[in-house]
Amino acid sequence: MSKLLYIEASPRKDRSLSIAVANDFLGAYGAENPGDDVDTLDLWDTTLPPFDGNMLEAKYAVLHGQEHTPEQACAWAGVTETFERFAAAEKFLFSLPMWNFGIPYRLKQYIDVITQPGLAFSYSPEKGYDGLVTGRPAVLIYTRGGEYPIGTAAEPFDMQKSYMELWLGFIGFTDIRSIVIEPTLDPSRVKDARLSAAHIARTMGASFGHKLVLH
Repeated sequence: MSKLLYIEASPRKDRSLSIAVANDFLGAYGAENPGDDVDTLDLWDTTLPPFDGNMLEAKYAVLHGQEHTPEQACAWAGVTETFERFAAAEKFLFSLPMWNFGIPYRLKQYIDVITQPGLAFSYSPEKGYDGLVTGRPAVLIYTRGGEYPIGTAAEPFDMQKSYMELWLGFIGFTDIRSIVIEPTLDPSRVKDARLSAAHIARTMGASFGHKLVLH
């Protein structure tokens, strides 16, 4: 039995294409892996610790090998509790829309909270940074109103997919697969894009109990 953590980053719920396609994935995954535990983390219905001064000081205390003050220890307890839920999973599914060429701020806050030294990564002057969340596959479902094809003038504006892949790679992920639904603002094309993404999601979900093969 494995645990899959599904991180949901859209507040639109029934109107969200990223959530709809994630549900297609989860339906196929559940049918093939009925004994697995799926933990859904709705970032819009979750209390995240504030990334404030005490948390930053606690982070730097860890980096410099210093003891936490009582205030820093309290802030760090919120970090470790949030990270432990993340780290308890063997597999990951993310669904996220593009907001202003990037990711929703609630997802960014979550990433800022859990990406901490000694938890998600380590650092030493000799080795530099080293990701600690290793050996786990992740599937990411992206929606975006426009299109950002590789090699075009629009590509640099995609700070959604590029950021998520950079972050996941930084904390140790190497097994990453994506489903991109675009352009959602074109009514003549969105239906076909949705159907194609649903097919890919079901196929990917059915095989996600096995090791993913990167292309």
